[in-house]
Amino acid sequence: MTAIPATRPTGGHRGHPTADSPSELPEDVARWERPALAAVLVVAAALYSWGLGHAAIHPFYGAAIRSMAAGWRAFFFGGLDASGSISIDKLPGAFWPDAVSVWLFGPHTWAAALPQVVEGVLTVWLLHRIVRAWAGPFAALIAALMLTLTPVTVALNRATIPDTALTLLLVAAAGALQKAVRTERLLPLITCGIWVGLAFQAKMLQAWLVLPVFAAVYQLAAPGTRLNRALRVLAAGAVALVVSCSWALIAWATPAASRPYLDGTSNNDPFTLVFGYNGLSRFSSDSTAFGAVAGTAASRTTGNTGWDMLINNTVGPQVAWFLPLAVLATVLGILWRSGQPRTDPLRTGFVMWGGWLAVHTLVFSASNGNHAYYTAVIAPALAALAGGGLALFRSEYEAKHEPKLAATYEPKPAATYEPEAVGTYAPEAVATYEPEAEPETAGRRHLALPAAIALTAVWALVLDWPTRFVSWLLPVAVMLTLCGVVGMWSRGPRTAPRMVHAALAAGIAATLVVPAGWAVSALNPLYAGATTSPMAGPVGKSYYEHPHHAPRRRGLDQPNARDTALLDYLTTHRHGEKYLLATQAAYTAEPLLRAKSEPVLVMGGFTGKTPFPSAQQIGSLVATHKLRYALLTTQRPTTPATTWVKSHCTRIRPTAYARQTDGSFLLYDCTPQR
Repeated sequence: MTAIPATRPTGGHRGHPTADSPSELPEDVARWERPALAAVLVVAAALYSWGLGHAAIHPFYGAAIRSMAAGWRAFFFGGLDASGSISIDKLPGAFWPDAVSVWLFGPHTWAAALPQVVEGVLTVWLLHRIVRAWAGPFAALIAALMLTLTPVTVALNRATIPDTALTLLLVAAAGALQKAVRTERLLPLITCGIWVGLAFQAKMLQAWLVLPVFAAVYQLAAPGTRLNRALRVLAAGAVALVVSCSWALIAWATPAASRPYLDGTSNNDPFTLVFGYNGLSRFSSDSTAFGAVAGTAASRTTGNTGWDMLINNTVGPQVAWFLPLAVLATVLGILWRSGQPRTDPLRTGFVMWGGWLAVHTLVFSASNGNHAYYTAVIAPALAALAGGGLALFRSEYEAKHEPKLAATYEPKPAATYEPEAVGTYAPEAVATYEPEAEPETAGRRHLALPAAIALTAVWALVLDWPTRFVSWLLPVAVMLTLCGVVGMWSRGPRTAPRMVHAALAAGIAATLVVPAGWAVSALNPLYAGATTSPMAGPVGKSYYEHPHHAPRRRGLDQPNARDTALLDYLTTHRHGEKYLLATQAAYTAEPLLRAKSEPVLVMGGFTGKTPFPSAQQIGSLVATHKLRYALLTTQRPTTPATTWVKSHCTRIRPTAYARQTDGSFLLYDCTPQR
C-alpha cells in the first residue's frame, strides 16, 4: 500500500483504493492514520510549548490571572487584583483555566501559558475528527497540518489571550452541529448551543458570529420537516443565549459591594461591559454606547480593517496562506454537489465552513480596528475548507485517471464514533467499492487538483514577497510545486501509483513550506510580536524592537530591579493597610501584580477612564487607614481620584525607593494628618 491512502469521504463522495487490494483499504487507513495524527499532534505540541517558560504573558491579563488564583471572589468575577476591587475589561471565562493552573503549579510563566498549549493541541485534534467525519482521513490530516502551521495559531497559542479558548469552543460547536445535521438528534444540537454559550464566556459577542451560519446550515441540510427544524434551531438558540448570559446575570444579581467594579463601564453594569464596551464601540466612533467608558477605540493600537484586511502586509502572512484554496474549494464544492439531495453531507460541510469564513471576514472588515490575532478564529475554517477541497479535487482527479476503480463509500449505521466531550461523528465502517463505467463527459474537473496546488504556492510567494522573510524557502516551494504539478499533469496509463502519490505529496508540501517558515519564527521572541499582540515574522520583530514593548516582556514572578525596589519599600512601610497602594490605571499596576499577589486599588481600570474609585472613596479609604500610598503616571489621563491624590498627599522622593528620577511615575504618601 502507498504512503498516502486514497480519500474515503462520506455521502457518496468518490474515493479510490489501490489496484492491488481494494478490500484492504480500511485496515490500511487505520494503520496509517493514527501514527500520522500522532505526528501532527506532536508537532503542534512542540510548536506551542517550546520555551514555555518565556511565553508571552499579556501584561494586563497576566496580572489578572495571578490575582484570580489568589481567591474565589477575584477568580469568579475576574478581579484585576487579589482583593477583587475592579474587574478586567472582559468576561473571565477564558482565564479560569489559566488561574487554576497557576493555583495548582504556582506563579510561574509556564503555568499561566500551559492551558493555552493544551487548548491549541485540542483544537487541532478536534478539527481532525470533525473533518474526518465530513471528508475522510486524507482531508482530516491536511486540515490538521494546515491549522498547526498557521503562523497566527502558533503565536497565539503561546500567549495568554482569550482567542485560543474561543477557537477551541467554536470548533467543538461545529462538531456538535455536524453530528446534529447527520443524525437528526436534538441533543447534539443542544450541545452545539452550549459550546457557543461557553465560547461567549471566552470572548463575548464574537462567539455569536457563527450562530446565523449554524442556524442556516441546520435549516438547509438537516433531516425532518421545515417546521421541526426551525423549532429545534430556536431551542438550541435559547440554550446558547442562556449559557452566554449566565455570568452577566449572576454579576447583575450580585450586590455591587459583593463583587468588583466592572471595568470599561460608567454604570457598573455587566451588560454594558458586554454589549457596549466590547460590543457596539467596536463598530462606532461613539465609544460611550450603553454606558461604556470613553476611549475604548483609542485603546486599540492597530488600524486593521476594511475589505483588504485579510490580505494586507500585516495580517495576510499571519493567517491567509490558504485563503484562495479555501474560497476555490467552497465554490466548487457547492457547485459540483448541486445535484445531490438537500441533506448531502459533503456540500453541507462546505456551506458551514465557508459561512464561518465569510461572516468573520465581513465583521472584521466592518469593525473599527482589529489586532491580527483576532483572525485566529478563522484558521480552522480555512484549514477545513483547504483539506476538504483537496480531498474533493483528488477524488475527481482519481476518477479521471482510474475510472474503472471509481467507488462509492457508504458508512454503516452501526459503526459510529461518539466522544462525549465533543459530540463529533466519524464513521468507521468498511467501504464498499463498486466499479462504475467511465462517464461520457468527464469534463475538466481533474485539473482542479494541480491548479489548486499551483494557486496556493503562487499565493504564498505573493504573501511573502513584500518582506521576503523566508526568501530562502521560496526556491524550495517553487521546486516542490513544479514536481507536484508536472507529475500530476503528465500522468499516463502506465504511470506507477507511487510516482503519482509522490507528486501529490510534493504538491502538498509546496503549500505548507512557506507558512511553516513563518510559523516556526514565532518560537524566537524576536519574531513573536508584543505580549499584547502576538504575531509571527518581521511584523512581530517590529513590535519587539519598539522601546515601549520590549522592556515589558516579563512573566509571572519576574519583577525587574525597579519594581522589586518599589515593592520592598511599600511592604516595609505598610502598617496594616488593606491595599498595598493605589495606582493610576492598570498600566502602573500590571508589573507589581504579576510580581506579587497583593490587594492593589487600580484607579480607572484598563484605559484609566473608568470612574472607579471616586475621589470620595479614595478619601474614605485613606481616612480609615485602608490605603496609604498612590502611584500616578503621566501616561494616563487625569481623573477626579488622581486630582484628589495630588492635592491631599505628599510626593515621595524617588531616591527613597531606589530610583534616580521619577520618570513617568510619581509615588505619593497619603497618610492622613493626625
